[in-house]
Amino acid sequence: MRILGIDPGYDRLGISILEKKGDETLVYSSCFQTDSALPFHERLFLVGERIQEVIQEFSPDHLAFENVYFNTNQKTAMDVAAVRGVLMYLARKNDLDVFEYTPPQIKSAVGGNGRASKREVQTMIHHLVDISHEIPLDDEYDAIAVALTHSACVR
Repeated sequence: MRILGIDPGYDRLGISILEKKGDETLVYSSCFQTDSALPFHERLFLVGERIQEVIQEFSPDHLAFENVYFNTNQKTAMDVAAVRGVLMYLARKNDLDVFEYTPPQIKSAVGGNGRASKREVQTMIHHLVDISHEIPLDDEYDAIAVALTHSACVR
């Protein structure tokens, strides 16, 4: 089974592909960034195009993404909700099953504790999968953690 893990965003979008055949293998991960000078609708389009390319290249079976809650910034929350809508549309278009996980679920599944710090989760990710490149942004780690969480939940 192949899992497309996403940390949703329109500025930075964490992307991972995890192969589950007994053990988990990280097939691909990146952080896709859009230009903040572009209008939002263009950034949303670019996010959709990139995810469609990843789906076509890696043929995942499932899409898992982080279900993010915003308490303070409603505009950011609405914009991320639009990204989630694009993800759900692409999942349906490509016959992918969709799964959502909250930050505490992800921290618990990967870090062993629902209150694990980002650093603790990142350290565990390196114990769970081989990563052959440097990861400069947290969004990429978050996408890998989402995929690992889904892998653990479908055992």
